[in-house]
Amino acid sequence: MPKYAAMTTVTDRDFQNVQELATLWGEIAAEIETNHDAELKESYATLGEYDFIVIYDVEDQDDAFQVALSIERHGLDTQTMAIEDTDNFAELVDDI
Repeated sequence: MPKYAAMTTVTDRDFQNVQELATLWGEIAAEIETNHDAELKESYATLGEYDFIVIYDVEDQDDAFQVALSIERHGLDTQTMAIEDTDNFAELVDDI
């Protein structure tokens, strides 16, 4: 199953406090797994250019697109990319 990472920033949504922002992740995770053919694998709060990294598995690119749009619907901006495990990457380059 393809794996994607969504590099996420908080954009136009006003949050009363950081607890409200943390609660939002529960809502997003539930929506991703309930409404889309996706499995949320990991999510991290980060320092730097992005506020969060969300890693999820989906069946195909269309599902990845829907997950990214669901995250953005909550007032967050995403930059989504396909990712590959480094062990599998090593096997891929052996074939070149």
